[in-house]
Amino acid sequence: MKLIDLHCDTLWKLMDLSGNGDLMKNDGCVSIEAMKKGGTMAQFFACFTYAEDYKETGGYDAAWQHVLEMIAYLKEQTRIYADQISLATSCQEMRENAGQGKISAFLTVEEGGVLNGHLDRLEELYRQGVRLMTLMWNYENCIGHPNSRDASVMWQGLKPFGREVVERMNELGMIIDVSHASDGVFRDVLEISRVPVVASHSNCRALCSHPRNLTDDMIRALANTGGIAGLNFYGAFLGNEHASKLEEMTMHVLHMLDVGGSEFPAIGTDFDGFDGIEELDIPDASQMERLWEALRKKGLSENQLDKIWNGNAERICRQIL
Repeated sequence: MKLIDLHCDTLWKLMDLSGNGDLMKNDGCVSIEAMKKGGTMAQFFACFTYAEDYKETGGYDAAWQHVLEMIAYLKEQTRIYADQISLATSCQEMRENAGQGKISAFLTVEEGGVLNGHLDRLEELYRQGVRLMTLMWNYENCIGHPNSRDASVMWQGLKPFGREVVERMNELGMIIDVSHASDGVFRDVLEISRVPVVASHSNCRALCSHPRNLTDDMIRALANTGGIAGLNFYGAFLGNEHASKLEEMTMHVLHMLDVGGSEFPAIGTDFDGFDGIEELDIPDASQMERLWEALRKKGLSENQLDKIWNGNAERICRQIL
């Protein structure tokens, strides 16, 4: 079980909620100790900022500065624990780290609004080692529109700057993430992107009608272009508002397999990104074997499980990074 987890909010948890947390051991879901116990090969760490927090202190420009601080924090943590974890910017580096017994840490940005209309900021993120960007969070930004229960918002797509961002991400070799995007943005991104696209932490709308989830048509569209989706552990996206249960997780994975095929499902836990962690059937990264066993009992083969755990995500890294 060599896990690639496409999304966690641990940097936000350690820096913004804890003040000065430590990656080796902390009271969140993701730590070096927990990842080692759970068999993590690579963890994608999101630099996430609440845009609303910066309305009075500089808006997206202030949020941009905080993203740079989060990048610096993760780099410092990987320097301190260099014998355990190392930054990765490519599939090759991930494999090299694994060969040395190290976990790979990939930098991502969740909330492309921090670009604030400046394409050179995207270039800077790439130089800093960021290899995936979630185009928006839950607010309209310079790139486009977010998921919404309001149909007039849900079908609005990319803005002109957003189209430039998608094209430039393709050119640079950055993974485009459509989790949190409106259905209109999803449509536009798949139309423009020349390489596969991911929904790093999104589930199935057929099983849970939350607008953050993917319709069957969206799953097919992603799968047909080589894209993937990471199973999100948040109960509200699984179908249970109060807790995340293994039975619901397995149902979403089985639906992804049925609609998108074996090359489609991956893992994107969203660890440290939502409340109610103590109620999870899988409360932290050390317990991932529980999901593996639950899926095995549902009849999934070793080959199918390997693709979900790492194969599908590794293919994306190999194709794009």
